[in-house]
Amino acid sequence: MNKAGFSGKPQNSSNDLDDDIPVAVRDTPVAAPKIWLQPRIIFIGGIAGFVLLALISGFLFFVRASKKTADSQLLPATSIPTTPTASNNSSDTVLGHFPYPEAPESELVTISANRGIRMRKAAAQKFEEMVAAARGSGIILVPISGFRSIKDQEQLFFAVGAQRNQTPAVRAALSAPPGHSEHHTGYAVDVGDGAVPATNLQINFDNTKAYRWLQANAARFSFEMSFPKNNVQGVSYEPWHWRFVGDRDSLEMFYKARNLKPAKISP
Repeated sequence: MNKAGFSGKPQNSSNDLDDDIPVAVRDTPVAAPKIWLQPRIIFIGGIAGFVLLALISGFLFFVRASKKTADSQLLPATSIPTTPTASNNSSDTVLGHFPYPEAPESELVTISANRGIRMRKAAAQKFEEMVAAARGSGIILVPISGFRSIKDQEQLFFAVGAQRNQTPAVRAALSAPPGHSEHHTGYAVDVGDGAVPATNLQINFDNTKAYRWLQANAARFSFEMSFPKNNVQGVSYEPWHWRFVGDRDSLEMFYKARNLKPAKISP
């Protein structure tokens, strides 16, 4: 028997549950994710990755550059000795002789017209002053050889060495290899005694008056013997071979660039 005021539908039906949800809410579909955010996220991530890679690369480059700089600063102190030794281990030398530049033609002047001997201007002037001073003391200084080109030195070193059946090592004790002669510089001169020409380019030149005068007076004119006895280069004793060290270029060429000690003059 139905009671008045009651419906015949069950009170706990599913429709009753649906009716508890407002229609506006129940009919609205779930919002789909906004796809436009994905490209932006990828773009931002790409930029961040690129920046991070750049920072890492810059750091690695800085570390490598710092190491390379530190290594290069250590090399000069550990690789090559500053002063040549008698054993001639310097990488600059060839058979005990240092490389020298060839004097420019514009710097050369004649000191002996009859023999065509030339020197650089500064050296030539002082040499002529020295010759005049020696003459005043009754000494005749004769120039035997001055400037020699590298081509001339090739002939002197190789051709003469072959004629005398000399090995390069033996020849180097008497004549520098091409490109390694002080004569290339225009500052060097071989000197003889006009009174005893038989001693020219001979060891016994050191018994002449000309040699003794040079020993006592050459320094006043900025000349010194290049290869005294027991010289650090190991070159044979040459009492006739003198070089000019009286201006900046010659001083740097023979001393500063090679760190040579001044030649010791024998009594």
